[in-house]
Amino acid sequence: MSDQKKTFRSAAWFGRDDKDSFVHRGWMRNQGFPDHVFDGRPVIGICNTWSELTPCNAHLRSIAEHVKRGVWEAGGLPLEFPVMSLGESTLRPTAMLFRNLVSMDVEESIRGNPIDGVVLLCGCDKTTVSLVMGAASCDVPAIVVSGGPMLNGKYRGKEIGSGTDLWRFSEELKAGAMSQLEFREAETCMSRSAGSCMTMGTASTMANMVEALGIALPQNAAIPAVDSRRGVLAHMSGRRIVEMVHEGLTLSKILTRSAFENAIRVNGAIGGSTNAVIHLLAIAGRIGVPLALDDWDRIGRNVPTLVDLMPSGRFLMEDYYYAGGLPAVIRALDAHELLHSNALTVTGKAIGENCKDAPNWDEEVIRRFDNPLVKQGGMAILRGNLAPDGAVLKPSAASPDLMCHRGRAVVFNTIEQYKERIMDPDLDVDEDSILVLQNCGPKGYPGMAEVGNMGLPPKVLARGIKDMVRISDARMSGTAYGTVVLHVCPEAAAGGPLALVQEGDFIELDVEARSLHLDVSDAELARRRASWKQAPLPLTGGYQQMYVQHVMQASEGADLDFLVGCRGTTVKREAH
Repeated sequence: MSDQKKTFRSAAWFGRDDKDSFVHRGWMRNQGFPDHVFDGRPVIGICNTWSELTPCNAHLRSIAEHVKRGVWEAGGLPLEFPVMSLGESTLRPTAMLFRNLVSMDVEESIRGNPIDGVVLLCGCDKTTVSLVMGAASCDVPAIVVSGGPMLNGKYRGKEIGSGTDLWRFSEELKAGAMSQLEFREAETCMSRSAGSCMTMGTASTMANMVEALGIALPQNAAIPAVDSRRGVLAHMSGRRIVEMVHEGLTLSKILTRSAFENAIRVNGAIGGSTNAVIHLLAIAGRIGVPLALDDWDRIGRNVPTLVDLMPSGRFLMEDYYYAGGLPAVIRALDAHELLHSNALTVTGKAIGENCKDAPNWDEEVIRRFDNPLVKQGGMAILRGNLAPDGAVLKPSAASPDLMCHRGRAVVFNTIEQYKERIMDPDLDVDEDSILVLQNCGPKGYPGMAEVGNMGLPPKVLARGIKDMVRISDARMSGTAYGTVVLHVCPEAAAGGPLALVQEGDFIELDVEARSLHLDVSDAELARRRASWKQAPLPLTGGYQQMYVQHVMQASEGADLDFLVGCRGTTVKREAH
């Protein structure tokens, strides 16, 4: 290891011969640490989102042990610390409500403790983003280790994907094509091992995103959670973070504009989640890189979707890893000049150098450029009088015949009202209607829950219809699919035009033209606006009130306004 005499940040705690260092070292000794671990070596924080309440992250304790081995081996001192864990499958009202809160937890834990570099252990999607946001606000050397996806689901001789097949089974149950007994049987077959969703949901998408951004080692995205190679990657990440601290390789040197452009193109190539749009905007805001909603369309529009994974395609994350994983995709993008190949990564090398020899072992799973799943993947950013600040649609998960559509609005003011009305056999709806959901954005839910992929009415499902246009200010799970317009900005709860849509209004969607238009006159909209009233806070006091008062719109990353920017690691006052 180079330059053992280098003074690290942790020396302000452990490296002096005074009362304060006596206290800091002395209390650490009650864990059995000997003298030599305070010899000036770098202290590596292991930020762990392990929790039994977060099923995707319930195995991260064992991952942390592999990281520690690597840190010790490289001459560092590993110190594990917990932060709040966010599981989208269990946490109410939505894990997204607490993404920014956890980022504060991470930021202040790093800044207030003797940490020279940090390993970020994450799994379920919001944990990945919140940890990176918090570390970016401190700008320390950091490396991400994801928990990895579950093994492929297996049901009656066929592979099933988490989330994606749940939506399908749920619709089949409503349509009478699946019995309750079969539905419960499928439940036992979907989650076969530790890990996160094995579809290209948001967890897998964000694991790909951190690798594409250069802040995780190659193959971080796809190694299954229970594959021994996940432990090897964790071990090597522990070794590498020690080297990064010695090199002074901080996040701001990696998270550049080029890195974010690479991630946008990779998201298109993998058929990634719409949630990546919000999350990358938020991370960019923390590190100080200019990134706008329209960049997603401008940079990613002509990127073909190469990875044939659910929900856009057929396969699952296990297959993706065996085919070659993200390095194979990066190599393909680089070969077609769709990558900033010189972007720096945590390896100390450029991303193109990391992946220049990456093989593709299965061209059904990771397709060739001349045989893409979708010719134009990425995200479609829509604008119009219904979404003046933008809305998002994922073309690779939508129905081609609905990409240009005009229909009559069936409006639900809240998600509760949707649940009350959607099962009604007398609901005035058909396959040409457009389902509109209001008040489910950052302020309205609050937290912007994954409810935008509204299930179809049973009376429509019974006729064999599989998709309808749906519009909301909500998000949807990355495992979901359909012609779903999301993140409408400004949201209804902020007085956006979505709040003014009424039952029977006609809406025109034209994805090719990137247009979303409410066919109502300006005069009528002005009349409706005059009578609109803002809803009261769902919960007064505490974090929820602070969140609603300070959260920015989805087009800006839905961060809290006072958290944007990098504040560094300087502690203004020492202990006394």
